[in-house]
Amino acid sequence: MNSGAIDEMTLYRAERRVLDHQRKLHRWARAEPDKRFGDLFNLICDQATLLVAWERVSGHRGARTAGVDAVTRRHVEEDIGVLAFLEELRSSLKDGTFTALPVRQVAIPKKSGKLRMLGIPTEAA
Repeated sequence: MNSGAIDEMTLYRAERRVLDHQRKLHRWARAEPDKRFGDLFNLICDQATLLVAWERVSGHRGARTAGVDAVTRRHVEEDIGVLAFLEELRSSLKDGTFTALPVRQVAIPKKSGKLRMLGIPTEAA
């Protein structure tokens, strides 16, 4: 197993932390509908938020498809390590160097003969 692998207890704690944040924000928003939340950036950069987001996104069937950067979930898990990847992402978010890469587009034919564009986002930045 990769040293950057995520154990079930770590994931459970992260999910609980994110759920606590969500509940608190929901409670505040219901109590004060006009309230502006100015410090959401720190919640986004929170290690638990990034870990839960990774688990949700990497669980999708489409996570096997590489984006324009040619990086797949498997590459991150086996070659980089999820925790190292998320820490690098967190650092780039916090220091302002994060830049989103373009989305790879694929045209999917429809029965009508028209094409529907499908966007394939990247795993890494």
